[in-house]
Amino acid sequence: MKRVAIGILGTKMDSGFDVSRWDAWRPTVSLFQHDNLLWDRFELLAEGNFTKLANRVLDDIRQVSPETETRLHEVKFGRDPWDLEAVYGALHDWARAYPFDPEREEYFIHITTGTHIAQISLFLLNEAGTLPGKLIQTSPPSSKTSRDRKAGYSVIDLDLSKYDRLATRFEREQAEVTEFLKSGIPTRNGGFNRLIDRIEQVALRSKSPLLLTGPTGAGKSLLARRIYELRKQRGGLRGGLVEVNCATLAGDTAASALFGHVRGSFTGAQKDRPGLLREADGGVLFLDEIGELGTDEQAMLLRALEDKTFLPVGADRPTTSDFQLIAGTNRDLRAEVAAGRFREDLLARIQLWTFSLPSLADRREDIEPNLDYELDRFHRTHGRAASMNKEARLAFMRFAEAADTPWTGNFRDLNAAVTRMATLAPRGRIRTDEVAEEIGRLRESWKRPGQIPAADSSAGLDSPLDPETLAEIDPFDRVQLAHVVAVCRRSRTLSDAGRELFAVSRTKRSAPNDADRLRKYLARFDLDFGTITGGK
Repeated sequence: MKRVAIGILGTKMDSGFDVSRWDAWRPTVSLFQHDNLLWDRFELLAEGNFTKLANRVLDDIRQVSPETETRLHEVKFGRDPWDLEAVYGALHDWARAYPFDPEREEYFIHITTGTHIAQISLFLLNEAGTLPGKLIQTSPPSSKTSRDRKAGYSVIDLDLSKYDRLATRFEREQAEVTEFLKSGIPTRNGGFNRLIDRIEQVALRSKSPLLLTGPTGAGKSLLARRIYELRKQRGGLRGGLVEVNCATLAGDTAASALFGHVRGSFTGAQKDRPGLLREADGGVLFLDEIGELGTDEQAMLLRALEDKTFLPVGADRPTTSDFQLIAGTNRDLRAEVAAGRFREDLLARIQLWTFSLPSLADRREDIEPNLDYELDRFHRTHGRAASMNKEARLAFMRFAEAADTPWTGNFRDLNAAVTRMATLAPRGRIRTDEVAEEIGRLRESWKRPGQIPAADSSAGLDSPLDPETLAEIDPFDRVQLAHVVAVCRRSRTLSDAGRELFAVSRTKRSAPNDADRLRKYLARFDLDFGTITGGK
């Protein structure tokens, strides 16, 4: 195959017209001064106002490598050689028009010369496949005094999968970012982990608004703070994080709080107020429960997002603020639009990136790692360590992961539960007593007026069954078994319990054997009447 080199003229590094130019290292010419690197053709790209220098360089190449065919191509980078869009566009157009023949020719792109913008453009075009081939870089001699000094070159392979150390480092950095967004909690829910991976991609690449949806207590506020902190660490922000719950903004004060006001604009306006949007300039504005915002404020927010300008209350001139919006809501904003309570154009503007956070009840496999996180947070917040013994942990997890445990307050409920248990635990050691008390407190807090209480699927099963066995029983069977166990405990004999349990069906049998039926039922769960009743 023929070997073809493609390069950009170095207007400074390749310069020189007198004989002394041969004493200097010129990157483009040096590419042809290696005995083990022979070229069939060289394509030199240069702007029209440097044609004289380009022809001199090509003449010198013909002297050191007469067998190489040389070609000069004029490219127009525009007035500003540091304009990425213009430089990339010029190189892209040249590459699209060039008759590449990869079956017969092997291409090398020389990236030593040209501005950094040009080098970046060559890299991007090569990565996209528009400019096929390998990247090659030349380097000056290591010594300026040695007579035998030789310049060097290296071919750059962009296949990172071949570089185990680089690939491992990249994967580790990605994992660190994902772990940061999850507050270091080793979550197990596949859907949630995929959601966090996507948020990580968007948060580091886009300044567009983010919309976080999900029930109250699902973690929208915490995630918004982590997104801000991640962007701050990566150098993408110069401003701070401004948080506000839109449900706290009511009436005439809402516009003033968000957009500011000038002195004397209304009764009580004793001095100018910048407003939260102005405070968020250069940073992030987190509007939680954005569905609670009034329609007038929605219109002003839309203008601020589109034009980066807004008019403070009572002001004659608009002010500016450049911020990223993160909005949170537990409402269905599409339904709010249909009901006329939320502007459709604002929803279209903020839902470019929408992420729906699942409830705690939908992430039951994540309750245990979040339990450990809450115990550690209690330690950090209160300065006292808290832990759970094995029995207490099993009892709490059995209750927490049960399908009929609603967790209506989501992570706020879990945080409150751990805080109460840790506070009441003797010497910071949570026992089954604290767990049982907290379970009762949570169940009571979840009751609503007029609501029929749900059956406790695990009541009375703690003692006859170990936690591992109980966890393997479906909630449907658990309710039935709990009732059977309760009947057995208040009965004198196995037969008495059987007669009560089978009071209806036994009348339809000619020879009822209630004791045997009950014995076989209990055996399904490795239980017997004596174990349940304590041998009474």
